[in-house]
Amino acid sequence: MPLVALEGKSVHGGRGEAAGDHSMENNNSSTIQGKNQAKSDWIDRQNFWNGRAREFSEHAASTGYPAAFLRIMKPRKSWTVLDMACGGGTLAIPLARKVKAITAVDFSERMLEIVEQRCCTGGIANVKTLLGRWEDDWDRLGIGVHDVAIASRSLLSEDDGGSIAKLDRIAEKAVYISTQVGDGPFDRKLLESVGREFKQRPDYIFYVNLLYEMGIRANVTFIPESNPNSWESPEEAFEDQRWMLQGMTDEEEEKLRTYLGQCLVRVKGRWRLPYSRNYCWAVLYWTKNGRGKG
Repeated sequence: MPLVALEGKSVHGGRGEAAGDHSMENNNSSTIQGKNQAKSDWIDRQNFWNGRAREFSEHAASTGYPAAFLRIMKPRKSWTVLDMACGGGTLAIPLARKVKAITAVDFSERMLEIVEQRCCTGGIANVKTLLGRWEDDWDRLGIGVHDVAIASRSLLSEDDGGSIAKLDRIAEKAVYISTQVGDGPFDRKLLESVGREFKQRPDYIFYVNLLYEMGIRANVTFIPESNPNSWESPEEAFEDQRWMLQGMTDEEEEKLRTYLGQCLVRVKGRWRLPYSRNYCWAVLYWTKNGRGKG
């Protein structure tokens, strides 16, 4: 699933700050508070994705991203694949007909329901769903070893290195992950117009370097995509920005309407923002036999 702006005034929340030179009691208190906050953030994310699962799945399936990712993978009929943080089956559904079996894992029950519904509708019988998170004990979840592991636009763990190590451990042949380039799908101008601070998460260069430090020389390729930038009405344009501004206050809604009112222009019967919102996803992948050698 792609990154989203959860409740609060920041986008792409940071990883947390060091405790500093506090007493042991304060450190323990900070640790407890940090765990409680992490649990609260996880519940917020889960509720958010449960609430917009259908919308996200339909949008993701309508872009050229799934086909482009599969062209990079070059899947084989003999493969078993783990799709970690699978969302509504953006990759699992088109991939299912090209591989032996898929384990689709997500922390949103609603997303997994959509995967199951799409499998039922499409007559797909080789996808198993599991409710789980990056932070969970994957052995206890029963994920098991697979030929290939993929994580599409979903590295949201506080421990990126640990998450990647989990993927690498359960994959016998190859690992494929994708992440944003630069600001990714977020419109920085729009976010700043409502007063939200844009805190950019590490983009693909961070992960290239992290993998190198882990002894993995990853291949890198890019998938271009674009944000919707054309609408039938200003109201449709407004509604289409909500995914970036989850939990908008009344004041923020007013600021967003003002921004769109000032910026939207009429072009060939449709409303557009006067700047490009194109972006790229980076796909990083490596084979296990060569630890990243092509």
